[in-house]
Amino acid sequence: MSEPKLFQHAQGKLAYHEFGSGSEVLVLLHGGGPGAGGLSNYRRNVDTLGAEYRLIVPDFPGFGDSDPIDMSGGVFASFAGVIVELLDHLGIAKAHYVGNSLGGAVSLKTALDHGDRVDKLILMGAAGGKQILTPALSEGLKHLFGYYRGPGPSLEKLRVFLSTMVHDVTALTPELIEERYRVSTDPRQIAHNPFGQDPMPVIEELWREPLARVTHKTLMIWGRDDRTIPLDSALIYLAQLPDAELHVFSNCGHWAQWEKAPEFNRLVSEFLTR
Repeated sequence: MSEPKLFQHAQGKLAYHEFGSGSEVLVLLHGGGPGAGGLSNYRRNVDTLGAEYRLIVPDFPGFGDSDPIDMSGGVFASFAGVIVELLDHLGIAKAHYVGNSLGGAVSLKTALDHGDRVDKLILMGAAGGKQILTPALSEGLKHLFGYYRGPGPSLEKLRVFLSTMVHDVTALTPELIEERYRVSTDPRQIAHNPFGQDPMPVIEELWREPLARVTHKTLMIWGRDDRTIPLDSALIYLAQLPDAELHVFSNCGHWAQWEKAPEFNRLVSEFLTR
């Protein structure tokens, strides 16, 4: 994979990769776990989707090679604003958004705050909802919020966290674990990861916002066995979003794009070309 490109904005630099050259643009937004980044989350998808679309795959502020930013306006709103700035820089007026977990919440917040910049939405295990059947702080979120606390990061803590991301732990390759641990223990990551801050910045409850305004066609994808943002979180979004549908993979955790990559890639392409 190539080195990331860098976009200089008012608060620092934002790293991103580009793939493909299609007429339609797909923005792929990653999750918020330790060591996360755009390519780390979407490595199994960029070749296939890049054959049909122009892909923009950023590292969120404070992740990967991107500088941290002020998040006093809320994590999702702040990140959405920077992604729109990136698209302005690239001359992209409108794009489809694909977001996993944190990225799903940022995609949805972009549709709320910058609706004219969004075409279709694909939300995977999107954060910002409300669990109505399962305990509010899931197993995966406990490990995520605890990774940088106490004695700090360790390889064992990362292994435990990643095991909550997938249904089948054999999907966690040694290369993935090594890469995520290396990135998560970078001093800048330790200092600036949003979910390692004390106190943490505001994490918006998007289910309380006027989601009826989000009239964009929306595909929600969930793993039945998601232990981070459980499946019941999808139900309140499904009830509130005017034009949404839900696809559930069995034997799949929080990383549908990783565990079910071929099926996920086909599902995304079919939804976008209907």
